Formats: sequence, C-alpha cells, structure tokens
Amino acid sequence: MKLSVSAALVRGILIGLLLFGAVSAFAGMVLCSGFNGGGLPLAYLEGTPFTSYFVPGLVLGVVAGGTQLLAAIGLLRRKDWALIATVVAGFGMMIWIFVEIALIRQYADLQTIYFSLGALELIAVYALLGLAPGVVRDLEPIRERVAR
Repeated sequence: MKLSVSAALVRGILIGLLLFGAVSAFAGMVLCSGFNGGGLPLAYLEGTPFTSYFVPGLVLGVVAGGTQLLAAIGLLRRKDWALIATVVAGFGMMIWIFVEIALIRQYADLQTIYFSLGALELIAVYALLGLAPGVVRDLEPIRERVAR
C-alpha cells in the first residue's frame, strides 16, 4: 500500500501539532511557575539544581513553547525559515523530555506523548522536504523554496 497525501495536508497537520505543543508548554509554564509545579511533588527536584518549579517552568514556556509557536507562525506565513524553525522546535521538545527524565528520574505517560510530538514534527518536515519519496505529492513549490 502506497501512502500519498498532499503537502497542504501535511503542512496543516504540522501546524496543528506545533500549536498544540505551544499551548501545552505555555500551560505547563503557568502551572510550574505560577503554582510551583501545579501539584507535582517538590521531592522530584531533589538532586537537581532547582529548589522550585519556577525556572524549569519558564524554560518550558519560553524555550519549548516559544519555538513551537515561532515555527507554527512561520508555517502559517509561509516563511522560508519555517521548516528550520520546526526542526529546532521538534528537537527542542525531544531534548526537553530527555533532560526532564534525566533530572527528576521520574516517568509519566505524558513524557512519551510530548517526545512523540517532537518526533512527529521532525517526520513531517522530512516528508515535506521530499526525503520520503511517494509519501507527499505536489512538492515542487516546497522543493523550490528550500533550494533557494
């Protein structure tokens, strides 16, 4: 079975993923920074450089959420740098989850969801660049923009 979808559909799904990532990260920032973890035990921070969830919350919102939002805006406005921003956002989300697990040594299903979100964003960029032949049709405009 050969999957072939339009570039517009992949782009639309990618924008949706990025907006979901941004909104989630901003909500996490509010819970962490405004409500000291929003119910997460402070014991998770033992052995880390943090004594509260304030700084990690800011990093989550500004860095992870900010790059997700910036990439979504770039795609919506069809900016030449949008796919690069999406790669940064996708890898950023995955790195956030790796660092979070390494520091707090706790696992939750949400970490798998957000790691997968970053991976899906990268897969969509891969497809939009035409690096997965036969998956996305009508790529000529995208290839021309990337080649510039």
